Amino acid sequence: MEWVVGVGVLLGLLALGMGVASIRTGWTLPWAWGRVQRPRVYGAGALLVGTSCVTQGLFYFGILPVPSWEFRFFSMNALMLSG
Repeated sequence: MEWVVGVGVLLGLLALGMGVASIRTGWTLPWAWGRVQRPRVYGAGALLVGTSCVTQGLFYFGILPVPSWEFRFFSMNALMLSG
């Protein structure tokens, strides 16, 4: 099970990097060039999704203190869906 969470954290870190690059330079993935009209908004969405993925991994591995499951469920879904 740890490798599944680790892959999620890795994808979250990639989304964070992509979001920072999109906000700072306007860069998007090559296959999304035609569809992305506002790269800064695209980057903000990537930051929210990446934060959600990385935070869930930090909770799972015990790096952050674990709040109740209700708080984790609703807050992480709110971050993911808002992204």
